[in-house]
Amino acid sequence: MERRPTSAFISTSALRHNYREIRKRLTDTTKVMAVVKANAYGHGDGVAARVFEEEGCEYFGVAIPEEGANLRDAGIRRPIVVLGGVFPEQIEEVFRLDLTPVVFDLKTAALLNEAAGKRKTRKEVHVKIDTGMGRLGVLPDGVEAFFRGFKGFANLKLEGVLSHFADADSTDKKYSETQLSVFTKCLEAVRRSGLDTGLVHMGNSAAIVDMKASHFNMVRPGIMLYGSCPASHFAGKIGLRAALELKTRVLLVKTLAPGDSVSYGRSFVAKRRSRVAVLPVGYGDGLPRGLSGKGTVLIRGQRALIAGAVCMDLVMCDVTDIGDAEAGDEAVIIGAQGKETITAEEVAEKTGTISYEIFCGISGRVPRIYV
Repeated sequence: MERRPTSAFISTSALRHNYREIRKRLTDTTKVMAVVKANAYGHGDGVAARVFEEEGCEYFGVAIPEEGANLRDAGIRRPIVVLGGVFPEQIEEVFRLDLTPVVFDLKTAALLNEAAGKRKTRKEVHVKIDTGMGRLGVLPDGVEAFFRGFKGFANLKLEGVLSHFADADSTDKKYSETQLSVFTKCLEAVRRSGLDTGLVHMGNSAAIVDMKASHFNMVRPGIMLYGSCPASHFAGKIGLRAALELKTRVLLVKTLAPGDSVSYGRSFVAKRRSRVAVLPVGYGDGLPRGLSGKGTVLIRGQRALIAGAVCMDLVMCDVTDIGDAEAGDEAVIIGAQGKETITAEEVAEKTGTISYEIFCGISGRVPRIYV
């Protein structure tokens, strides 16, 4: 069966370029954990991980064990860290797939220790400290007690300690600097307990650019690997290349008389004799419904306004002023055509979100084509 025309085109050369741009900002002794969770931010985790692995990436970060399984199935053999923690019923898979769990409570650590003992092995784990994200992690005032308990687990090896910035992408770095200071003090407490902190990682994409003190001996880039900046003010600080384009083709062009309406809710009513192009893409593919009546697509190098509500499988565009538009024409939702470009950041701004969500929202029924 031929693939559908609605496809995401991923540039592997752009992925390589972005990895290298990040690598340039690090010392030779700083390792990289490429964050490839959520299907590599919608870019395809198996292929993206292989590209980064070829570039020398030492570690990979995922959110859940199932994502680690995907990478193992894709042939990735380097360490995979499950950043989102694990439930007791997932521990068997963690061992079977040789995944490295992040822990932040002694109960889970005890279960992992028991499982490792049964297998007569030592399991490497990373411990997360909550320095102000308010999400996962051991709170700073509980660090000493946690590691006293952790030392009793003979079958666990502390491979790394991590934390997470709450707003490193902000121009005001006061809160991030406070978090970094808290983390540094927590690391000192870990060492006082007699443990080697091993791999220390806190620096995300924004911190890699703006906060060199957070690099330690490992960083965790995410969104920048895929060519998008964590915030608009980073655009001039690092030379990234967008890795993804989302394209389809015109399915039908029809002519409307004045007064004719388009789509659910009839929010678009033709004020003149109009030509409307129907595209086989909708919110079921990840085209945000929030683009209804205000987003654009590129057809024949010109912007065509989305006419009416985005449907689950289809969207209509006003091509009245693109006189020669016809069925079969390429339509670009994210990407370049002629002299025009629509970025994921533009789509995100029009829908009140961030580029991360736009990428992750591209559904599984959209083929990923690697170029």
